[in-house]
Amino acid sequence: MKEKMLGLPMELYHNKRLILSLSRNDFKTKYAGSYLGIVWAFIQPVVTIMVYWFVFTIGLKAGDMAEYPFVLYLISGIIPWFFFQDALNGGTNALMEYNYLVKKVVFKISILPIVKVLSALFVHAFFVVFALIICSFNGYTPTLHTLQIFYYTGCTFVFVLALVYATSAIVAFFRDLTQIINIFLQVGIWMTPIMWDINRLSGHPMLMKIFKLNPMYYIVSGYRDSILGQTWLTAHWKWGIYFWVVTIIIFILGSGIFKRLKLHFADVL
Repeated sequence: MKEKMLGLPMELYHNKRLILSLSRNDFKTKYAGSYLGIVWAFIQPVVTIMVYWFVFTIGLKAGDMAEYPFVLYLISGIIPWFFFQDALNGGTNALMEYNYLVKKVVFKISILPIVKVLSALFVHAFFVVFALIICSFNGYTPTLHTLQIFYYTGCTFVFVLALVYATSAIVAFFRDLTQIINIFLQVGIWMTPIMWDINRLSGHPMLMKIFKLNPMYYIVSGYRDSILGQTWLTAHWKWGIYFWVVTIIIFILGSGIFKRLKLHFADVL
């Protein structure tokens, strides 16, 4: 058990310089073939936010959410989802994208999933700043509570990394998993209270608890508490314990699956 929990983290730590170098290169080359280059990494999420804002505020006449302006409620919740979505998609396809490295006997292929997650983190850093600027213009200026974003970003990073070690290994043998994940993400954005207030389910306590079992609920709520609500993370310590227990279990399972299947990666990629 100790080897499963510490073996992979120690391997990643020992290769931290290579991981950081590959992550920067991955981020740069991802958009190298287009005229606008890296700008495309930011255009699509911004357009998505604008579309949701227009549909809900103009089309559906949505009012404030949990006493916050809808656009701020939306931005503060969807920013971590963008990171989760980008990192999950990229990390899942890491081995297939870097199959030429997988076939090298001396290369540590276990670093490839984290390379894609780190690459997504660069874009996420921009959007966190973007969210803080927009919220500041609307009266929600940064406070000490805002520093908790570093913690919740770390939560998202570790959670999605735990997932991609399993998905990147499985997708090498079962390519349909990519499509399944896309469907999961399409449904997941609506199952997570990003564009709606979970307190509307107060009359259905059991249903509310089921929605809160989604680990992304803890992260999305944490971002809002840090940017808008100014609530310390200790206020939800029980959900924090639940989140880390689930994340550690997924990480142990994911790293175990990756370790068991990696001997066959070069044969199927």
